[in-house]
Parts: sequence; C-alpha cells; structure tokens
Amino acid sequence: MAADFTMPSLGADMDAGTLVEWLVHEGDVVHRGDPMAVVDTDKSAIEVESFDDGVVQTLLVEPGARVAVGTPMARLGPAEAPAPVAPAPVAPAEVPAAPAAEAEAPAPVAAAAGPAPAVQPATEPVTTPRRRAARPPARPRAHPASPPVRHHAAELGVDLTSVDGTGAGGRVTRADVDRAAAARHRPPAAARRVSPYARRLAEELGVDVDQVVGTGPGGAVRADDVQAAAVPAARREAPEVAPAEPAPAAPTPPAPARAAGSRDAIAALMGRAKREIPHYYVATTVDLGPLTDWLRRTNRERPVAERLVPAAALLRATALAARAVPELNGFWVDGRFVPGEDVHLGVAVSVRGGPLVAPAIHGAADLDLPTTMQRLRDLVARARAGRLRRAEMAEPTLTVTDLGDQGVEEVIGVIYPPQVALVGVGRVVERPWAVDGMLGVRPVVRLTLSGDHRATDGSTGARFLATIDRLLQHPEEL
Repeated sequence: MAADFTMPSLGADMDAGTLVEWLVHEGDVVHRGDPMAVVDTDKSAIEVESFDDGVVQTLLVEPGARVAVGTPMARLGPAEAPAPVAPAPVAPAEVPAAPAAEAEAPAPVAAAAGPAPAVQPATEPVTTPRRRAARPPARPRAHPASPPVRHHAAELGVDLTSVDGTGAGGRVTRADVDRAAAARHRPPAAARRVSPYARRLAEELGVDVDQVVGTGPGGAVRADDVQAAAVPAARREAPEVAPAEPAPAAPTPPAPARAAGSRDAIAALMGRAKREIPHYYVATTVDLGPLTDWLRRTNRERPVAERLVPAAALLRATALAARAVPELNGFWVDGRFVPGEDVHLGVAVSVRGGPLVAPAIHGAADLDLPTTMQRLRDLVARARAGRLRRAEMAEPTLTVTDLGDQGVEEVIGVIYPPQVALVGVGRVVERPWAVDGMLGVRPVVRLTLSGDHRATDGSTGARFLATIDRLLQHPEEL
C-alpha cells in the first residue's frame, strides 16, 4: 500500500518549510526512522525521518521549494516492491560487438573462404578473447556532503577529500569546511588565543585545546570550536558510504537572511504565547554547595572526557521533578491539558548565525546523570552543526533555558506553545548564605518557572521548584 511522505510540523510556529536536499533517491528502500530529507525551518536545517517502511517511488518536490506543512513530498510503495532493476546482462553465448580499440586484433578463426576446421567441436561456440580495458587510476573520494556544503567548500578552496565529517554518517558539515579553511592559516600554538570560557569548556569536555582549530579572529579558539572538537571519535571514524549525487539543491540561506527569518518566526510564536497564555511566575534561589562538592569528588575518579558539569545535573533534576509533578509536563490542546507520555526535555541552544532552538532529550527522566551529560553534549554539537532530527524539534514536553554562560543571573522566559511550562536557569554566583545558623559564601543559582495558569497555578509551580531544590541538595540521588 502506497504512503505519502509529507512535510512535517517541526514546531508550533511552523506552517511551511524549505526542502534543502533529498537524502534518498527513487528506488531506495527506506525504513521507519531513516532520514529522508533535510528541511530548513527558518531556525535551522533539520533531518526529517520516514514514518513508514517502503520503497521510494516518486520524489514530488524539487530541492529549494518551499512547502506547506502536510503537503506530500514523496510517495512510498510497499516494502516488498522491487527496486528498479538494471538491464539484463548479456548471455554467455552471445558475443557483443568488439570495441573499436579491439577491432584490429586478429581473430583466432579460419578465413571465410577456407573450410571449417575439423577439430572445432560443433557444441563449443567460437568466442573472441576480450581484453579488459585499462582503468584510470582511482581518484580520492570526497566525504559525503550536501550540495550547499560542496558549494561553500568550493568558494573557500577546501578539498573535501581531506575533510573529516562530524555529521551523521560521517557527512561533512559547513562547520567542518570552515575549520578546514581556518586550519590552513593556523598560527603557532604559542601565538594562539583561547577565550576563558573555551579553555574552561575544553577542560570539562576533555579536549586538548592545543589541537583545536580556531575559527575566531586571527585563529582564536572559541567555545563553538571546542564543542565541535568534542564530537565522539566514533562518529568521525564511521565507515564512509558513497552517496549517490542528489539533485542540485538551492543554496542554504546566508546567515543574515536565516537570522531574520528566525526572528520573524520566533516573534510570531512569542506574540501568540503572550496573547493566549496567562503566564504566572515563581522563582527560588538554590544552594549548589552540596552539588559542586559532590561533583568535585566524583570527577576525580572519572576520565577527563567523562567528567560531569552542573548543567547536566540541573537538567537531570528538572526531568525528575517533571515526573514527580506531571501537571507541568505536557501540552494545552483544544482547551484542555494533555499530559506528555514521557519527559522529553527541551534544551534551548544558541546556534551560530541564528537565534535559539530548543531540541529535546527524549526520555530524560529515565537517563542517569552520565548519560544525560553525554546526550546534552551530543545535542549541542549537532544543533550547532545543523544536523538536528525531526522528533527532537517536534516533541519537547517541557523546555529549559539556561543562559548562565551568557552572564545572566535570572531568566524569566515565555512558554513555547503548546507546552505549559518553561524553566529558566541563571548563572551560578557566589553569595553570602546561612547554613545551620552559620554565615558563609556559597555557590547559588536562580531558578524561575513560567507556568500556564490554564493548566496549573503558583502552588503547583512552587512544588515543582521545591522538588528540584531537594534533589540538588542530595546529588547522589540524581
């Protein structure tokens, strides 16, 4: 039975998307969950997966076209349908005409005027020995890359055969090309500049900052460069698969155009949220002393690349609180609250050349702290490389916005409809703090909950924040 692959809704603010490139061709066999296309949503480029098993029969939309949500883009046939077959091979007894280069070779048969050789059995056909043409030397194969990335590499004079891809399946991303271009003009290690935040992040992620290619002014190493270098080596060493050439795609919009489109889309969504959602806000200040002490002890016993950071602990505590207070984990749809089937924690990420996106860590309440750390690192790296997946953008049940690394001490956010809550996390600062009647200096963080008054009230929000606070006072429970 045929099925349509349609333009999905990748967010409450999306009514159309632009097809950047196809990742499949007509005749390809696909399974549910396989990436089929890259779609630009004005916020970022996202890989869209197939919802069905089948064979790609027809691609209905050309790359570069803007398509409304729900519009069919490809047609899938039954999975058992055979893919297009190649022309039948020549039977062994049939001898094709010899190439021009072989025409001058003498044939080992008698002249036409003479009698047929008596020693030639009638049952054995006479064949002409064929010489195999010399093959040209193999050329280096470029790592897989989309047409916009290949165009960008050509503009910068970067040879894609020498670039290691950090995208899904070893695909080369635009950031990989930028780093390769910057590497050609990389200054000596002693002369390179590294931002303080990038150096601290490199220590947390176990990255040798002297081996990181800086893309900042004068080759300066920035946090984005460290995040890209932290992509697991397994991904970089994935077996290379030579993709068939896709149809020419329209160039990805330049950063200013993408940023302008993203701002328009976010402005429309936030305007709708403020008009339709009666927000309430509750906040608390949490003592992170027990957490930082526990992390210091725990990280001594962990490899540098696997050390934990407070941001992962805050996400883990938020996910557990969402499970304990499910009234804040879900959606407001058709005038009623619909609880989420699981805790899919949206994480706001600032992408290069655009504003925030908020992809989801799926099943966050079921992950232990080290796995949460690993998922967070992977999600941020792929978000900044423009290789997010459809489900990560369409299914967050609760969003966390952490702007502490930007120096902000308090975040009072606007809820992403149709969600009913958003958690804002500020910067960890040292403040005078009384513990058991004794005054001292402690690391503290400001947490704010933005809630939808149609679904819950301030009492529910206060219970949610109190749960996070309790978990952070006992980090061994995370």
